[in-house]
Amino acid sequence: MQWENLTATDFGQAVRETGVCILSFGVIEKHSEHLPLGTDFLNGHRLACLAAEMMPAVVFPQFYFGQIYEARCFPGAVTLAPTLLLQLIQGVLDEIGRNGFRKIILHNAHGGNNHLLPFIAQTTLWEHKPYALYYFADSLAGSRDPRWKALLDTPNHGHACECETSISLANHPELVKMERVPAQPADPLRRLSDVPGNFSGISWYADYPDHYAGDARPATAEKGRALQQIEVEALAAFIAAVKADQVAPNLNAEFFAHTSSSCEG
Repeated sequence: MQWENLTATDFGQAVRETGVCILSFGVIEKHSEHLPLGTDFLNGHRLACLAAEMMPAVVFPQFYFGQIYEARCFPGAVTLAPTLLLQLIQGVLDEIGRNGFRKIILHNAHGGNNHLLPFIAQTTLWEHKPYALYYFADSLAGSRDPRWKALLDTPNHGHACECETSISLANHPELVKMERVPAQPADPLRRLSDVPGNFSGISWYADYPDHYAGDARPATAEKGRALQQIEVEALAAFIAAVKADQVAPNLNAEFFAHTSSSCEG
């Protein structure tokens, strides 16, 4: 169920019946020359909606604020100051909780959020909330499915590649411009390889200065539908596990009980 499509009365019923809200994180950024700026949040929200049909949950409206500082040098990117971004996300989560949800799933549709969202999950230990937060950290579960690799013709993936372009062709073909796909694949340039094991803010740009990683030429909508189904099944299984879970809420209560007692002592 999509939050924005429900009436207020139906929304209240959905909260009671499902108990779970999914917040899918995308951003607005360049996706080579052939995919729209909103690729991540468009595809992520669609995936969450399909998974919520399989395992009922409420999906928050399309959300396009996240970590995307590495794309600020390209037209169309939208970024927020780090402190404002954290405040915004926390405010949204608290509003979801105020509306009655006691379990919230963070679903990531953008690789640049891979460091941000675990931190958001960790911050729930700062202040006791009326909800439990679950981050679908295994967002690559679908790509490890044997069916995933069998569907693809190219070895390297990462951004606006064969799989992301295929899924986009399945979701919104009218926004994909296959005639603009680069003639050559984009492999990492490894311009920071002189510092092994390093991660810097500029690391992505060092490897992919054109904001393209992989080879989108073999992409098709048929592949996209099959790839998306694999991802939907993985997310739906996670939703089911979250619904059944009582351990995290109990541990949160136990943790903050200890926190309070230690402060009083």
